[in-house]
Amino acid sequence: MGSAASELIKHPDKFFIGGEWVAPSSDEQIEVITPSTEETFVRVAGAQAADINRAVDAARKAFDQGPWPRMSHAERADYMHRIARKMEERSPALSKIWTSEMGVTRAVADPWVPGIASGFDYYASLAQTFPWVERHEALHSPGSAIGLLAHEPVGVVGAIVPWNGPLVLITYKLAPALIAGCTVVLKSSPETPGEGLVMAEIAEEVGLPAGVINVVTADREASEVLVRHPGIDKITFTGSTPVGKRIASICGERIARCTLELGGKSAAVILDDADVETAAELLSQGARVLSGQVCSNLTRYIVSRHRHDEFVEALTAAFGRIKVGDPFDMATDMGPLAMSRQRDRVEGYIVKGVDEGATLAAGGKRPSHLNRGFFIEPTIFANVDNSMTIAQEEIFGPVVSVIPADNEAHAVAIANDSVFGLNASVFTEDANRAYEIARQLRSGTVGHNAFRSDLSIAFGGFKQSGIGREGGLDGLRPYLESKTIILNEVPDQFR
Repeated sequence: MGSAASELIKHPDKFFIGGEWVAPSSDEQIEVITPSTEETFVRVAGAQAADINRAVDAARKAFDQGPWPRMSHAERADYMHRIARKMEERSPALSKIWTSEMGVTRAVADPWVPGIASGFDYYASLAQTFPWVERHEALHSPGSAIGLLAHEPVGVVGAIVPWNGPLVLITYKLAPALIAGCTVVLKSSPETPGEGLVMAEIAEEVGLPAGVINVVTADREASEVLVRHPGIDKITFTGSTPVGKRIASICGERIARCTLELGGKSAAVILDDADVETAAELLSQGARVLSGQVCSNLTRYIVSRHRHDEFVEALTAAFGRIKVGDPFDMATDMGPLAMSRQRDRVEGYIVKGVDEGATLAAGGKRPSHLNRGFFIEPTIFANVDNSMTIAQEEIFGPVVSVIPADNEAHAVAIANDSVFGLNASVFTEDANRAYEIARQLRSGTVGHNAFRSDLSIAFGGFKQSGIGREGGLDGLRPYLESKTIILNEVPDQFR
């Protein structure tokens, strides 16, 4: 382990299971590469089936026999507020880990990471405001005195997080699960394990009861053991649609609950009253975040045919101002892709775009001034037909397609012509028109004049972009089971 990593992560060679740091069952190690330097950042233990089983057993014991599900919501909330404060204290370390593992710029990470802890505070606040037990009139139960609808924890949760934004996704899986009373096995990505290990350290520091949070790092084979395990009541997964389909099919075999936040091919619909240069500048800002490795990123820009060339010119100028380079430099706008295989994937799509007849208007190459790291230039394809591969498949990199439309109705039809439906945006000076178009778009989120999403409300997608929502009240409900209780007399607490 590098000296920098040793200062940030205390136990890279162990798993956090049952409230203890335990040795792995094998000597399997996972090497984590810093994408801007191609040097080793850290080596962590790689979980095998035995480690997954041990973690599930610990979470199962904590749920079936431990104090956590039997605490009041207020008691659980107290732990969660303490977790949030520890996260804030560790924000500088978490920011450095994110940049070292994934290549996000410090200009993005440093201001963003401290605010992620608010997710724990929000769900903790629901201890006092969410209707955990609702009183109903039992209309179809003659002779009964009261009907109650109790919202109880779903049980043991397997939480699988991806490599692009691990800390925020850990938060919005753990926090609702914890306030509900669930116990969790958190499976970190092998590319970005550091955030999960730090969260385990925080769980230990705040004295969370043993087995409530268990943290392992594993690749796909061991991860499938987690999904198949009969001790897991629910899987929550963020990642690619192909993997999500696999998880859904496995959960379906045993009727396990699942929440899936999957891929996207999100459209920006640019109406004729929008200012072309302003739209181009705003879209360029969104395209460079995490080097385009964001499931909800806007990657299809749909513009009237008669404005296509003007928009491409403005977009090319805006993309040309993006400074690609060292993500640790606060002046850098866009860092590298996260892995060499990810750069290979993106370059493969660029070749397909050219081969299928799209116009490569900007980028498409590795930056000439960077001789190491997994960098790629921000790339624009013009004159794209929506049936082309680059317009239909998720690239997960800084590659965008400009698609001409005949009119507004055609633009909406193009936006909806996708197997995905995660995010979208409408560019117009008229909020009424923005709302009207937003209601026509088959997408889980629709923004106005920018790339937008908001986990304080709800986040998720239509169609093959997933099942369920994360964030807000909708993000809590998948961690709950509803129980109807019909009583002949009214209990004292409801009198």
